[in-house]
Amino acid sequence: MVATLKSFPPRHFDNEDAALAAIHEIYDANVAYLQQSFQSFVKGEIKSGHISACYPQIKTHIGPSRDKDSRVAFGFVNRPGVYATTVTRPDIFGHYYREQIKQLLKNHGGPIEISVSDTPIPIHFALGEHFHPEKDLTSDLLAIVPHIFDQPDLHTLDDTIANGTYQPKVGEAWPLSLFPAPRTDLSIMRLKHYTGTAGIHFQNYVIFTNYQFYIDEFTRICRDLMNEVQDPRLAREQGQYTAFIEPGDVITLNKNVKDNPDSGLAQGKAPPRQPQMPAYHLKRADGSGITMINIGVGPSNAKTITDHVAVLRPHAWLMLGHCAGLRSSQSLGDYALAHAYLRLDHVLDKDIPPYIPVPALAEVQQALEQAVGDVTGLKGYELKKIMRTGTVATIDDRNWELQPSIEQNLPLSQARCIALDMESGTIAANGFRFRVPYGTLLCVSDKPLHGQLKLPGMADAFYRNRVNQHLQIGLLAMAILRGVGPAKLHSRKLRSFNEVAFQ
Repeated sequence: MVATLKSFPPRHFDNEDAALAAIHEIYDANVAYLQQSFQSFVKGEIKSGHISACYPQIKTHIGPSRDKDSRVAFGFVNRPGVYATTVTRPDIFGHYYREQIKQLLKNHGGPIEISVSDTPIPIHFALGEHFHPEKDLTSDLLAIVPHIFDQPDLHTLDDTIANGTYQPKVGEAWPLSLFPAPRTDLSIMRLKHYTGTAGIHFQNYVIFTNYQFYIDEFTRICRDLMNEVQDPRLAREQGQYTAFIEPGDVITLNKNVKDNPDSGLAQGKAPPRQPQMPAYHLKRADGSGITMINIGVGPSNAKTITDHVAVLRPHAWLMLGHCAGLRSSQSLGDYALAHAYLRLDHVLDKDIPPYIPVPALAEVQQALEQAVGDVTGLKGYELKKIMRTGTVATIDDRNWELQPSIEQNLPLSQARCIALDMESGTIAANGFRFRVPYGTLLCVSDKPLHGQLKLPGMADAFYRNRVNQHLQIGLLAMAILRGVGPAKLHSRKLRSFNEVAFQ
């Protein structure tokens, strides 16, 4: 039986809940139509013609500026006009869309228009991250798919809005968000591919690391939190987390949580081999838990993963990893808190040129410094014994030590660098580019300029002594940032002149 596409006239709302319900209605109906049509196609019931359904759209007409809270970095635009954005996956972004619509209504008044856009939903995205046409269809059917269903269009997948280079055509609305729906859907699909976990599990506080040792410790901690405890105080404390998700969408529910909101999720299966950048999620019911991702080594991986995590609009991401200490006064196991970055990675030069500064964010810096002090027990001047603040250099050559010393060391010295790695500057720069609060706390694992090269025995001793402490600092910093709250975290430092309204 061939499905019928339901019609939705534009509707106007002065209430964020009603507007979100309309987004759900349009998206769910149009995706269901595409999925049912695809099943009919597979059965041979559709052999010609074109099947299409479009994304929902949020649209608003902004009049002259009204008084607004100048301390807040998002939720408003700076000039009158017509603004719009396509939206997708309300099962993932429902809370986010609701909050953005609420802020628009608060700052500019209503109504908000919810309608069907003219941007088609590609069939790959309608089928979701668990279906793979190239794997699940015969070659004959696969050859016909592009003639019947819409395919991903690269013209709708670029980052010109985020990069500040987008210019609408005459009569076209200005963008409300950094990422239109097709770009968002692509990243959700890519996240499943790279991390082995579905987009719905990602949390608003993200830790990146470049070593599996950190993941092993995080996994141990999270599994322990899921175990039932008899002490009522501990049960309440552990009960703030609902589930722990591992690659393959393997779910461990928290036994201390009654009526667990994650209990209805489909149980996954551990993959036969790890994905390229495995992700692990310590979930909270409101999405404010912690996601940790082993991104491996290098700026290319760092850019790849942050390009896609950014569409989820996290409230903060941190880099916890190892680095080369560049100062003779540093010891193995000391911490380096990045206040600035020397970007020698080059992977983002076209999107955000290296001459553009990437500022430190006060709220993140303070949280990291407080966490180091609380975990180590050192305060004030004593903290300087184990932590330095300063410039971190990020490079694209793991064997940088083999370069001529004068050529290699001069820019590091001129920039007053205290540490060197291959990911932190990239992650911070992409955070700046995508308006995601960022920070870096590294741990010195070798000192090549001072004869202490990273060798097997030295590395093993370092791992044993520092991984747990470093991770505890990162987890505490995220708890501190959660307490700061999104309104204060999303700094005005990250917003450009004529910024989109959405966070």
